[in-house]
Amino acid sequence: MTAFIEPPKRIPFYLRPGIWLAKKIVGREVLPAKLLAWYPKAAISSGILEALIAHHEPNLDERMLKLVRLQASFTLGCAFCIDMNFSEHAKYGITADELAALQGRVDVEAIASFSDREKTALEYARLISRTPLSFPDPFVETLKAHFSERDIVVLATTVAQVNYWSRLIQALGIPPMGYSEYCELNDGGKSWQTKNVGH
Repeated sequence: MTAFIEPPKRIPFYLRPGIWLAKKIVGREVLPAKLLAWYPKAAISSGILEALIAHHEPNLDERMLKLVRLQASFTLGCAFCIDMNFSEHAKYGITADELAALQGRVDVEAIASFSDREKTALEYARLISRTPLSFPDPFVETLKAHFSERDIVVLATTVAQVNYWSRLIQALGIPPMGYSEYCELNDGGKSWQTKNVGH
């Protein structure tokens, strides 16, 4: 599988360090960064967004932020995003049962290993990633009971970042790049795998 378009043959010199750094961080080519070189303003603004997103906050640990990124990726059905965010999931103690819940195979409420805060954050991620957007008043009250104002902004921007990349990546036809060794993805009854995909 290939994207809808090819990267420009000549990448602007001022974008090359960022593309090199992205490749160094993830250990392989980062096709979105190269495709964005067609419009450098988008490449720069997207790079800043990616560089400044939360990865660890005092009240929101790395596991929590990993979970909401994965939940948004599965809700959006973005194979590339799932592939990227699935990488190193075990490092954060995310179990097979928890992954099944993120994919919608089982009810999140049935997974005892999720804390109440995590369940609320996952529901928030799902609501942010659905169209049309809707945030019922009872849920907002639950959200505010579990998280501070700052925490809510961090969660919202983290999930919104995944939404941005998902829409952009799918709009450009970018396939999974094999960041994860293996992950089965579900999409309306279809399933596909990221293992051994072309990159």
